[in-house]
Amino acid sequence: MKIGFALPQFHRQAFGIAQTSAFASAIEEAGGASLWVGDRNLAAVNPLVGYGGRGKTIPEELNPAADPFVLLGVAASATSRVLLGSHVLIAPLYPPVQLARSLTTIDLISGGRLLPGFGVGWSPEEYQAAGLNFTRRGARMDELLDALDAIWTTDPAQYEGDQLYVPEHHSPLKPARGPRPPFYLGALSERAMRRVARRGDGWLPVVITPSFVDVESLLAQRALLDELAREAGRDPGVIDTVLRVNIEAGTSTEKVADTVREVHERTGIDHFMIDSMYDVETVEGSTDHARRVLELVAKG
Repeated sequence: MKIGFALPQFHRQAFGIAQTSAFASAIEEAGGASLWVGDRNLAAVNPLVGYGGRGKTIPEELNPAADPFVLLGVAASATSRVLLGSHVLIAPLYPPVQLARSLTTIDLISGGRLLPGFGVGWSPEEYQAAGLNFTRRGARMDELLDALDAIWTTDPAQYEGDQLYVPEHHSPLKPARGPRPPFYLGALSERAMRRVARRGDGWLPVVITPSFVDVESLLAQRALLDELAREAGRDPGVIDTVLRVNIEAGTSTEKVADTVREVHERTGIDHFMIDSMYDVETVEGSTDHARRVLELVAKG
C-alpha cells in the first residue's frame, strides 16, 4: 500500500507553513508515499452553498488556507521520492496558461512526481470572486482539460472553446513526465463520473473516519466508473484511485490505520491520502501522527 499525507495547509496547521519543508522531508524519511494539497480560495461568511454542496455552512477549519502551488513547490524541493498531488485543485477557477505554468514548474522541480487532481468545487462565492459563472463550471472543466492537454503536448500551443481561449504561443517548457502529467479527477455525481471515465487517469473519492466509511458505496461508485469507462471505449484498469481519508477530531491513530486496512482489503484501493487537519493542531503533531499511522499500517 501507498500511504500519503496532507501538507500543512488548513486550520491551525496553516499557521505553521514555515515548517512545510521539514514536514515533507520527515514524511519521506518515514516511508510516506505521497504529499498532498487541497484548495480553498475563500470560505464565505454567509455561503449560498455549504461544504461539499450540502447545507449552508463551511467548517471553520477551512477559513485559513495556504496556497497549494507554493506548498507543492516547497515539498518538491525538499524531497526526492514521494509523489506530489492535489486532492483537489478547483481547476476551473484558474486561467489555463497560468495553471499549466504553475504545475509544469512543480513537475520539473520534482523530476516528474506530480499527480494533479482537479475538481469543479461547490462554492458559488469562489466563482464570484474569480468573475466566473458557477453554473457552467462543469463545461469549463472539460475545456480546461483540453487546453492543458494542448499546452502540455504541442509547441506552438493554442486552444479555443466556448469559454476558454488560448492564443497560439510558444510553449517549449514541458513537464518532466511525458506526454503530460496524469489527470486525476474528483467525482460524485454521474455526470462527473462520466468525465472521469472519458478523461481521467485517476479517480479521487473521499471517506471520513470514523463517521462515514461506506465501503459498499465505494464499490458501487467504482463499478459505475468501470461501466462508464467501457462505454467510452476505455479499459477501466488504466484509471487509478487515490482515496482521501479525512480524520474527525478525537479519532485514534489505531482507528485511522484500521480504516485504511479495511478499505484496502475490501476494495483493492492501494493508495491513500490521510488528512489530519480536523484532528491535529500543529505541524509537529501532524508529523508524529503520520509516523504512527505508517507504523500501525505496516504492522497489519
